[in-house]
Amino acid sequence: TLAERSNLAGVQHILLVLSGKGGVGKSTISTELALALRNAGKRVGILDVDLCGPSIPRMLRVQDRAVHQCDSGWVPVLVGQDKAIALMSIGFLLERPDDAVVWRGPKKN
Repeated sequence: TLAERSNLAGVQHILLVLSGKGGVGKSTISTELALALRNAGKRVGILDVDLCGPSIPRMLRVQDRAVHQCDSGWVPVLVGQDKAIALMSIGFLLERPDDAVVWRGPKKN
């Protein structure tokens, strides 16, 4: 839709890290790619949609942080002093790290 395209208007590149198998290092690769790109002077966003084990907040040492809602959606957690990595993870929406993901209400939207 038009709204989705405008949200991505400033994004130059999208990298997708995926696998049909668990435990192969998708989160590790995603985290290392983000850190390497940040160190190269790039601004990076990570969308962690790992339903079974969202570990990227822990890998970036921001698991105690929270995302907030605003009129246009969720505001990601900004990582590091330079805030060059914006992170959105299902892990931020859970009360406890071992909770099951339940989609309802504003979190579903």
